[in-house]
Amino acid sequence: MITIIAVGKKHEPWVAQGIERYLQRLRAPFTVQWQLLPHSALAGDQARVDESERILRRLNPRDFVVLLDERGKLLDSPALATTLDKAFVNAQNVVFVIGGAYGVDTTVHQRANVVWSLSPLVFPHQLVRLILAEQLYRAQEIAAGHPYHHE
Repeated sequence: MITIIAVGKKHEPWVAQGIERYLQRLRAPFTVQWQLLPHSALAGDQARVDESERILRRLNPRDFVVLLDERGKLLDSPALATTLDKAFVNAQNVVFVIGGAYGVDTTVHQRANVVWSLSPLVFPHQLVRLILAEQLYRAQEIAAGHPYHHE
């Protein structure tokens, strides 16, 4: 099971449609549940701390946590598939975290097993959700032995 914790408002209609397109194709253990957390009413560093505390309360000690952050490690699709496969083999739930506008604090970074950057570019949070859904579908297909388009 994969959980995606995202800070922010519900999916915009165009994002929801794209996400649904990929999520309908996912099969266990790649099935996904979303947990959308509202933005903090605070600002700046206080918002980052508040949102980070709420994220951490939703994590279990055995969860394999992947934090999305533009300063993280760049992983290609096969590396993501391998990373997820290892977590599933160890019977761990995988939790992806997409922080809010102010990011997350060091406590979430320290809790993360992997800090993953989709790109050195910064994307809107709604678009990150859609890209993540597509990459999960791609990782499932790679893990199932389907040919990867670069091979």
